[in-house]
This record gives sequence, C-alpha cells and structure tokens, in this order.
Amino acid sequence: AFLIPYAIMLALAGLPLFFLECSLGQFASLGPVSVWRILPLFQGVGITMVLISIFVTIYYNVIIGYSLYYMFASFQSELPWKNCSSWSDSNCSRTPIVTHCNVSIHGTEMQVNMSWVHANNFTCINGSEVYQPGQLPSEQYWNKVALQRSNGMDETGEIVWYLALCLLLAWIIVGAALFKGIKSSGKVVYFTALFPYVVLLILLIRGATLEGASKGISYYIGAQSNFTKLSEAEVWKDAATQIFYSLSVAWGGLVALSSYNKFNNNCFSDAIVVCLTNCLTSVFAGFAIFSILGHMAHISGQEVSQVVKS
Repeated sequence: AFLIPYAIMLALAGLPLFFLECSLGQFASLGPVSVWRILPLFQGVGITMVLISIFVTIYYNVIIGYSLYYMFASFQSELPWKNCSSWSDSNCSRTPIVTHCNVSIHGTEMQVNMSWVHANNFTCINGSEVYQPGQLPSEQYWNKVALQRSNGMDETGEIVWYLALCLLLAWIIVGAALFKGIKSSGKVVYFTALFPYVVLLILLIRGATLEGASKGISYYIGAQSNFTKLSEAEVWKDAATQIFYSLSVAWGGLVALSSYNKFNNNCFSDAIVVCLTNCLTSVFAGFAIFSILGHMAHISGQEVSQVVKS
C-alpha cells in the first residue's frame, strides 16, 4: 500500500521540484546560494540548502563508516556474527528459545521454566515446550561488538577506535572524490552509480535462494497490505520524506551539479529519467531487502513485521 502514496508524491512533489532545481541551476550556471541573486528575498533558501547538506553529510558518513567496518570485518573465513560467541548473552540464538515446558512430577503434569528443568535433571514432555524469539547473533554483534552500545543516554561510553578509523577513512574517500571538483567527482560517479546495482543484484539472487524469502517478498508486495492506512497522514508524510531523501531534493546538490550543464541541455528529460530510475531502483532494492528479512523471520520464528520493527 505504501507504493501508492510513494508514486503519487513522486509525481506531484519529487519530479516537479527535481526539474525546478535542475532548470534553475542550468539556466543561471550558479550554485545553490548564488543562484538566488535573481530574487534576494529568497537567498536564505540557498543558505538553508547548504546547511541541510552539511547536517545530513555529517550523520550519513557515519553510516558509511559502519559499512566500511562491516566490510573489513567480513574478510574472514567465517563471518563473526554468524553464530553466538563469547560476546553474546543467554538470549542469543538463531532459533526460538524454549523458556517453559511441562514435566511429570509424581504423575502430575506441571509447567516449569527451563532453568528449573536443567537444575533438577528433568525431561520436558514432548510438544509442551513454550518458545520465545531469541536475539539473532547479528543483532547482538551489532549492539555489543560493533557499537559497544551503552545502557542509556546518560552513559556516553568510550570512543570505539575502529569505528572512528572507519569514519576517518570515509571522510578521506569523500575528500579524494571531490579533490578536483567536478572533474574528479564526474569520474567517480561511474563507479558509485553502477556498482550499487551489481551489489543489489547479488543480494537479490542470494536472498531469493534463502529459506523463508517468499514470506518476506509476499509481505513486501502487499499480501498483508492495509489500504485503510492510506487515510493516515503519517503514511503520506513518510512517502514524501522518502522521495525527498532519495532524489536529494532541496539539498542544493542538484542546483550545483546542473550548473555545469550546457545551457541548451534538455534537463526535463533528464529529470524524468532520473526520477523514474530512482523509483524503480527503490522498488528493486525492496525485493532484495525483504527476501533477506523473510529469511531472518523464518530462522527467528517471528513475523516479518516484527523483524522489520526490530
């Protein structure tokens, strides 16, 4: 059901604003701040665009740092988050955990917890087990090893040095890509634009072969869609937010990049191609992601909706 407001917001907000920014930058051949000389009253809009880009870049590069850490951590014969290890606790399990079961005590059947069963050397009656979902090793690895998450906001904890180095590397990569301005970034974009499609295709093929993948894809395409949610403003807000993020509208980057276009370039066709490609890529990525989420739901004994929320 989310695809409906997503497509509508793309047509009514994303595409028009994308075309407006591209045409404005191409016509004036100026950046997001200088372009508003045409109407000084709105020059604050350009300044705000730059500030938004700065703020988003600061936290978005942290995500890139996480990705770099996992890339380096995966260079092992066995992924460190594949199984529970010394860093995990008793809730760590790839399958649902038995918490209670029925035992026979002097001919009377009683339900007891598993710690009592193990302490008294009893055996559970077959079929009487009560399960609860365990925390996947990957989830505990993320919290306990990668992030070293503290117990709350009042505990800042120590700087995780390997994440700090990965963040530094992310900024070095950004600086190298922009070192010579449009000349260097124009060459880098051939890799940054095409390589994600290769990764998505690999993830989709791998995800589709996993057990439980069909469950996640069914959830994604709307087997459990609730169309009554279309009347909720929150759904439309989320759709608009996703469009603005994926198209980078109102960040100033579109104005800056289009300022390098030739004056007679057909930016309208560019806007249509980019917006449609972006939309289709998001849908394609959804299949890859939800096939894996379906597998996670299968091995953890949870519903896909619960895995998505966690």
